[in-house]
Amino acid sequence: MEWLNYHHLLYFYTVAREGSVTRASKVLRLAQPTLSGQIRKLEESLDEKLFVREGRRLVLTDVGKMVYRYAEEIFSIGREMQDALRGRPTNRPARLLVGISDAVPKLVCHRLLRTALELEDPVELVLHEGKTNDLIAALALQEYDMVLTDAPLGPPVRVRAFNHHLGGCHVGIFGEPKLARKYRRNFPASLDGAPVLLPTPNTTLRHSLDVWFESIDVRPEQVAEIEDTALMKVFGQDGTGMFAAPIIVADEIKRTHGVHLVGAVDSVREDFYAITVERRITHPAVAAIANAAREGILD
Repeated sequence: MEWLNYHHLLYFYTVAREGSVTRASKVLRLAQPTLSGQIRKLEESLDEKLFVREGRRLVLTDVGKMVYRYAEEIFSIGREMQDALRGRPTNRPARLLVGISDAVPKLVCHRLLRTALELEDPVELVLHEGKTNDLIAALALQEYDMVLTDAPLGPPVRVRAFNHHLGGCHVGIFGEPKLARKYRRNFPASLDGAPVLLPTPNTTLRHSLDVWFESIDVRPEQVAEIEDTALMKVFGQDGTGMFAAPIIVADEIKRTHGVHLVGAVDSVREDFYAITVERRITHPAVAAIANAAREGILD
């Protein structure tokens, strides 16, 4: 069995956490050349580069990020062992690391992820938002337990990952109260020439809305294209334009942003997926989220 030098791993972990050899050497009370040499030995034993230099900064490689995550878990467990030996409480909650595609509405994320917080065994959520492709690349390096998206992964994706359909719902068109009252009459024909805020063209929802507008022969006035769903609601709140959002969170949207439902769009649907590296979900919190979704939490 290959032997891992945990002193070298600790040195690597400290440099990565502190952000530089200089700061890490002060924390560890080691000379900088000694510390750099020990990290090189770790890289040689793993046969992988863990850092690259960008200017004066040391930046983790993709492999370095994965090793850092494991090191963080290893040393966290070590601290827990020490606490147990000293009689301190050690009920450290399990962690659920989730990458969230920026196209997924935040209120839908909250509805899905709060299931994990309601489990009998406590769970600590760690949530990061980003572009789907970046999140999937990080998932392949085991930086996340799951990635939430609004579209399944297609064949061009070269990482080993699996789609788990969580469910979906129809969307509605929402607007500031004056706009809602004005365009609610004769909806959806009333949207012809009406001010709207649209998702960016790279999103599934935008494609579905474009098809719907075409099918009902309506040409709204496109005031803005906004990628971030939370920012879109802020602009919608001040009356800049109307926007589409999942109908299941209509009450929360009204309460949070003071907008009203203009009309439901039964022919436009948003679906949501959990992407994992496992064909069969084994993480208890991910399984609880998937089960709750399939039992109707998104209906």
